[in-house]
Amino acid sequence: MNDMAASPRFDRTVEDLGNIVELGHVNVTVPDQAKATAYYLMGLGLTRDPYLMAGLENMWVNVGRGQFHLPTRAPQVVRGTTALVLPDLEALLQRLHYAKKFLEGTQYSYREAGDVVETTCPWGNRIRVHAPDPARFGPMRVGMPYVEFDVGAGTDLAAIARFYKEILGGSAGIKKKKKGPYAWASCSGECKVVYRETSAELPEYDGHHIQITLADFSGPHKKLVERGLITEESDQHQYRFVDIVDVDTNKPLARIEHETRSMRHPMFNRVYVNRNPDMNNRNFVPGYEVGLFALN
Repeated sequence: MNDMAASPRFDRTVEDLGNIVELGHVNVTVPDQAKATAYYLMGLGLTRDPYLMAGLENMWVNVGRGQFHLPTRAPQVVRGTTALVLPDLEALLQRLHYAKKFLEGTQYSYREAGDVVETTCPWGNRIRVHAPDPARFGPMRVGMPYVEFDVGAGTDLAAIARFYKEILGGSAGIKKKKKGPYAWASCSGECKVVYRETSAELPEYDGHHIQITLADFSGPHKKLVERGLITEESDQHQYRFVDIVDVDTNKPLARIEHETRSMRHPMFNRVYVNRNPDMNNRNFVPGYEVGLFALN
């Protein structure tokens, strides 16, 4: 017998992704596209999608392999924090400082907090920006590594992880940290959703959503239909649900709409344009205007 086969040196389970293969976008509505431009493009240094939603009624903003979707309506606020990875936090702080003059009179703010930059959009959405960290985020240089949702104190976190595993077929679990335990579910090799308890009073859910893509699209759909959880049969490639429930009782545990797509969706694995936000007309060098969203 081959000794290597008998005594493997690698933990193969860390390569398992589960059924959720993409965290595609976070969608929040905004009332003012000019202020959204000042925050997401000028401040954060992200890139407006040049091909789709190029008018005033919506803006899609590229973040590595993911996006923010920003339709023009009354503001929505994620009940939690969206995390980004950006390559240069010092340059980020300079951009956020410059954007401040365009966002006076709003909820806009930013600050250094240890090894991250915490910033709030003009309407109250919280963004936490990390520097690239191969040990934590793999090769991601620009991207959206996780979205962290707040849930009420006493929420059964294990039951949330179980929903993602048994209903969606995902890879999920509980992690215990100094700040307290949280539930997590993998949404591709580089992204995840997180659920963390808070003692703060949660606002009413306002309809913001995330988009995920499933490899097994029909299996979770059948389970969701059986539980009466489907809220929209969008088209052949997409459906939506809102409630995350206890698998045993169907009791709601958390609310966040999941725009759920198949891998046959025409926009699955679409390549996004990412710019180098530090390039301008005065320091322009041909070939360096394109941002690199991965370290390799």
